[in-house]
Amino acid sequence: MKTSNEIRQGFLDYFAERGHRVVASSSLVPGNDPTLLFTNAGMVQFKDVFLGAEKRDYVRAATSQRCVRAGGKHNDLDQVGYTARHHTFFEMLGNFSFGDYFKEEAIEYAWDFLTRVAGLPSEKLWVTVFEDDDEAASIWLDRVGVSPERFSRIGAKDNFWAMGDTGPCGPCTEIFFDHGPDIPGGPPGTPEEDGDRYVEIWNLVFMQFDRNAGGETRPLPKPCVDTGMGLERLAAILQGVHSNYQIDIFQSLIRRAGALTGCADLAQNSLKVIADHIRACAFLIVDGVLPGNEGRGYVLRRIIRRAVRHGYKLGASQPFFHAMVPALVEEMGAAYPELAEKAGFVRDVLEGEEERFFETLSQGMKLLEATVAELDGETIPGEDVFRLYDTFGFPADLTADVARERGLVIDRDGFDEAMEKQRERARAAAGFSGGDHVDTAVLNRLEPTVFLGYDEVSSDDVRVAAVLVDGRSVDAIEPGARATVVLDRTPFYAESGGQVGDQGVLEADGLRFEVDDTRKLAGTFHGHAGTLVEGRLAVGDVVTAAIDGERRAAIVRHHSATHLLHAALRAVLGEHVEQKGSLVAPDRLRFDFSHFQPVTEAELRQIEDLVNGEVRANAAAQDRVMAFDAAIEAGAMALFGEKYGEEVRVMSFGPFSVELCGGTHVERVGDIGLVKIVSEGGIAAGIRRIEAVAGQEALDFVHDAEDRLAEVAGLLKASPGDVTAKVAALIEAARSAEKALERAKQKLASTAGKDLASTATDVGGVKVLVAALPDAEPKSLRNTMDQLKDKLGTAAIVLATAQGERVHLVAGVTKDVTGRVKAGELVNVAAAKVNGRGGGRPDMAQAGGTDPTALPAALEAARTWLGEQLT
Repeated sequence: MKTSNEIRQGFLDYFAERGHRVVASSSLVPGNDPTLLFTNAGMVQFKDVFLGAEKRDYVRAATSQRCVRAGGKHNDLDQVGYTARHHTFFEMLGNFSFGDYFKEEAIEYAWDFLTRVAGLPSEKLWVTVFEDDDEAASIWLDRVGVSPERFSRIGAKDNFWAMGDTGPCGPCTEIFFDHGPDIPGGPPGTPEEDGDRYVEIWNLVFMQFDRNAGGETRPLPKPCVDTGMGLERLAAILQGVHSNYQIDIFQSLIRRAGALTGCADLAQNSLKVIADHIRACAFLIVDGVLPGNEGRGYVLRRIIRRAVRHGYKLGASQPFFHAMVPALVEEMGAAYPELAEKAGFVRDVLEGEEERFFETLSQGMKLLEATVAELDGETIPGEDVFRLYDTFGFPADLTADVARERGLVIDRDGFDEAMEKQRERARAAAGFSGGDHVDTAVLNRLEPTVFLGYDEVSSDDVRVAAVLVDGRSVDAIEPGARATVVLDRTPFYAESGGQVGDQGVLEADGLRFEVDDTRKLAGTFHGHAGTLVEGRLAVGDVVTAAIDGERRAAIVRHHSATHLLHAALRAVLGEHVEQKGSLVAPDRLRFDFSHFQPVTEAELRQIEDLVNGEVRANAAAQDRVMAFDAAIEAGAMALFGEKYGEEVRVMSFGPFSVELCGGTHVERVGDIGLVKIVSEGGIAAGIRRIEAVAGQEALDFVHDAEDRLAEVAGLLKASPGDVTAKVAALIEAARSAEKALERAKQKLASTAGKDLASTATDVGGVKVLVAALPDAEPKSLRNTMDQLKDKLGTAAIVLATAQGERVHLVAGVTKDVTGRVKAGELVNVAAAKVNGRGGGRPDMAQAGGTDPTALPAALEAARTWLGEQLT
C-alpha cells in the first residue's frame, strides 16, 4: 500500500470490511448548503444527518472526499507553493458513525489501520486529546497502550470542534506523525509545535453535545463520530518523503508542468503551484463551476490566473495550463471517472480562460515591474494593486504573490478602498450567508415532512408540528403574526431545484393562515412562511392545507418545459451542455447552461421546434423512485448543484427527456400547450441563459407580438404581411439621405478648409493653424486636416469641434516637421484643458474631452506650445 491510489482504496476497503457504507465523494459545490463556498471537509455531505434532519439507510460510512480550500473563511491559496503541505485541492479520507459506535471503536479503528494495515511504527505516532476528555485519554493510555511520553492534552482552541455557535459539538483526538529529530519543531501543545517535525495526519471528532444559544451544552441522545485524514499527508509518510509535493501524484504532475514550461529544475516552487492548481481547477470545472467574476467562478478564475502567472514566470509565453489535463486524468481518472469523462470540456474551459489572460499578462507584468522599480519603501500602493486588477485582471492575491517573491507587501486597505465603487459585485461574490435558521433542538424532535403534492392540491387533517418565529420555536401565534409553520404532511412544494415554493392557505374553523412562500428547512422540513389573518394557530392543531391550484398549474407547465428545453439544447448544441441554474415560476422559466458561444437564431428555432414537437407528441409523464446508481446507469441526468440521496425520483417524458427531479410536473407533455423562447444571452464566461414561457403565458406572448406588429403596420399604412418590405424601403431611403448629407458636409468642410488655409501664420518656417469648426462633424475633421496639409505644405495644425458635452480634437503635422513636433504631444496639450486625453501617430493624433467651455483655452494652449517648440 504505497501509491496514493492504493492508499485510498486500502482505507475504503478497511472500513467496508467493518460494516461501513463506502459513499462516493460529493461535489465540490455543496448541495443545498448556502453557508459554504466549497466542500472543505468529509463531513459536509453528512451535515444534515449529524443534525438529525436527514435519515440514511446506514449508520456507518467511509469516504474519500474531494475538498477545496481556496475562498471564504477556509482559504489556503496564498500558502500553496511556499509550504510542504498546503493545497487548494486535497482528498480527505474519513469514517463516520451516525449514532452507532463512538470513541472506543473509532480510536481502535484508527490505531489498527495506521499501525497494522499501513505499517507505521507506533513509536513514531503522537496522540492528543481534549484536556477534559478523560474517557478518550483512558482509551488511548489504558486500552490501546499509547506511551504517556507520546501523549498530550490540548485545550479547546485545537481539540474541541463545533459545527457553529449552536448545535452539535464535541471533543477531538488527533494523531500526529513524528518525522524525526532532524526536522525542526516540537510536540503538539508545546511552544515549538509550529515546526514541521510533528505533522497531524488524522483528526477524530466526537459529536457528543448540543450547544444552545446561551452557550450551555447537553449530551446528544445519539453521539456521532466524524474523522478526517489527509490522503496526501499519509502518502508522504508511507512513501518516505517529507513534502506532499514529493508523492507520486504530484511528482507526475510536476514533471509534466516542467516539460510544458521548459523548466528543467523540478524543485521550482512554481511547478508545485501549477501541479496543485490543476487539480483544483479541473475538479471544480467537473463539478460545474466555470470562471467568472462572482462567487465560486471568481475563485476558480483566481486559481487559474495564479497558475498561469507561475508558468509565465518560468518562461511560458503561450497557454500551457490546459495541457496538464491528460496527466491529471492518468493519475486520478480511475478513482474519479467523471474527470476522465469530462476531460475535453475541462481542457476547453481552461484554454479559453488562459487565452484571455495571456492577452494582458505581459502588459500587466510590465506595469507591475515598473511599479516595483519606482517604489519608495516595501509596500505596493493599493491604487496600483487595484489598477492591475481593473485593467489587466490581476486579482489582488496574485499581485501579493509577486510582491512576496520580491520581499514586498501590498497595501490591502488601500486596495479595498479603491474597490468600494465595485462593492456590489464583491458583495455578490461573498453572498454565501445561510438560509432559514432553525434551532437544533427543534430539528431533533421533528420527523421529516411527508410531501403529498405529487397527487394532491389540498390535504385534510394535517397536523402543525412546529411554529417558528425568527427561527425559534413558539407554542402559538395570534392574528397578524408572521411565522413559518411546519406540518407533518403537506401538499405545498418547498422551493428546490429552481422551482419556486407554493402559495396557499392553512385553514380550520375560525383559523386562516395565508402562505406566501414555502421553503426547505435543513433540507428536510417544509416551512410554510406567511401571516396568520384569523384565529389562533398552535402546535398540534389540525388544519386543511390547500395550495393555489391555478398558480401551481402554471408552475408545472414551466417546469416540464424546462426538462424538454434541456434535452433539446443537448440535442442541438451538443452533450457538453449542462444546467448551471434555473428558475421555474408561474409566469416564466429561466435556464442557465454551459456553452461557449451565442446560440444562433437558426439554432434557437430548431430548439423551439424540437420542444414543441414533443409537446404535440403528448407523451405521458412518468416518475419512478429508484437507487441513485441505477438511475444514472439507466441514463437519467443529474443536475448541477443538486443534492441527491440514496434513492431518487426519475422523471421521464418519453425517451426524449429523463432526469432526476423532485419537482412537480404535468401529467402529459401536451398539457404544456406551447413553449416560446423569448430571449438568449451570455451571463458569464461559458454560460448562456435562455428565458421562455409556456402555456397561457406563451400564448399571451404571441398575442402581444401580434399586437405590436399590427401597430407597426398601422404606422406604415401597410398590412402585417407587407411590413418587412415597407421597413426595408424606409431603411434604404434613410441610408441614401445619410450619404447625401455626408457628401454635403464634406463639401462644406472642404470649402471651410480652403478659407482656413489663408489664416495660417508662419512660425519658424512652419505654417501654424489652430482653429475651431463649430458646425463640423467630428469624423470630418480628419478629412479637413488632410486637405489643409496638402495646401499648406510644411505645417502643424490643430482643429476642434464641440457637440453637446463632448469636445473632439485632431492634430496633424507634416512629416518634415515631426522631428520638431509630435502630433500626439500637440493634441494632448489641448486635450488637457478640456479634461481629455488622446494619442496617435507622430503625424496624426486625435483626442476627446468633456468640457466644451474650456475649448478656447485649449486652442490657445496649443498655439502657445507650438510657438515654444518651433522658435
